[in-house]
Amino acid sequence: MDSMLLLYLMSEIFPHRIRAIYIDHQLQKVSAVWGTFVQKHAEALNIPFILQKVSVDTGNLEQQARNARYQAFQQHLNENDILVLAHHQQDQAETLLLRLFSGAGIHGLAAMQPMDIRQDLTIWRPFLDLGRQQIAQWSQQIGFEYVTDPTNSDTHYDRAWCREVLWDVLEQRFPKMQLAIARTSYLMQDAAEILDDLLKSDYQKCVRSNQLDLIELSELSDARQRQLLSLWIKGEDQYRPSYDMVQRIKNEVILAKPDAQATLHIHQHYYVRYQKKLYRLTHNELYAEKISPLSNSQLECHVLGQTIQVAAGKFKLESQKVGLSTQLLGKQLSLIKREGGEKIHLYGRVGHWPLKKAIQDAQILPWLRHTIQILVVDNVMLGVFSPKGFWLAQSEYLEQDGWQPSLISDCNDVLQQSFYDDE
Repeated sequence: MDSMLLLYLMSEIFPHRIRAIYIDHQLQKVSAVWGTFVQKHAEALNIPFILQKVSVDTGNLEQQARNARYQAFQQHLNENDILVLAHHQQDQAETLLLRLFSGAGIHGLAAMQPMDIRQDLTIWRPFLDLGRQQIAQWSQQIGFEYVTDPTNSDTHYDRAWCREVLWDVLEQRFPKMQLAIARTSYLMQDAAEILDDLLKSDYQKCVRSNQLDLIELSELSDARQRQLLSLWIKGEDQYRPSYDMVQRIKNEVILAKPDAQATLHIHQHYYVRYQKKLYRLTHNELYAEKISPLSNSQLECHVLGQTIQVAAGKFKLESQKVGLSTQLLGKQLSLIKREGGEKIHLYGRVGHWPLKKAIQDAQILPWLRHTIQILVVDNVMLGVFSPKGFWLAQSEYLEQDGWQPSLISDCNDVLQQSFYDDE
């Protein structure tokens, strides 16, 4: 009834600027018949009509059907289109109660917004302040047909149970309960907006893309720490993680013993602590060494200005006051993967140092250390490629006005780009 009323009112207000879409979840035998029914009304109103069938994944049926529905909507939305939905005041109150029962915070209890502007779509809910009685009255005055979905009263589903069982009990005791709950959602929206302003400041102070500064985080109150962690873990997802999940991040990773290999897997990311920072990594980033193990290879450096790509990142051959001999340009050099136990005599330093010590001093992230490669010619170490740059080694191949590879972008940038390309 509410969706059909929306169709008729929109045809009056925006007769030449709307399209109607019917999502067939294919969960009921009569769903195709309902699609034909909607199409008949849309055509009578001269409204372009789209019928989109979707497949609903297994799991929580209500949640999976919602996900499939919104994915289908986005397939048909053009730039600057607005998705208009018929959610009304009882829907809003039900949503708040169900989220309250699941232990939601301020953002969850804010429920639905009349104008919901997201990153990938904009939703308008013009009925959100209308009670079901008002919708039924308007529907009778217009006099259109509509379909009643039997699952709307199937108490197997949480929302239907709330509507069919709980609602009457609450309204008998609190006659204005629905209006009060809906009003609470707007108060929560105000609170969420204020909290977001504060979080924005904390986020700018503590977060740099995929890493969170734990020293800066520790200066915030416990409540602000939880809110910032929740927002950061959410990332590009639609919903925030549960309270328990945020507490696990704090207790099992952030507050773990200094020598612990603290890692926690949440959804598609891994959270790893290293050197007073918390990192959010994809599977490809954390396990890059196992996914694409390195082998020894050859490298040709031809001319100054040439850009080369090695495991540690992208480098450019540039002239330096002291560097490698120009006689090496054009020769075939070898890239040797690190096996452990190697020593390097860094240019400008006395004696040989364990390469492992140089890596630790440079604070190279553990999951990037496999990208370190040793540049060799005729069994002589020329230097080491690392995500922090090229480390020049002392050798007979050094000369004044020589050349060195200069880091342009490290392997972390390359790995992230590869991940997004895969997506």
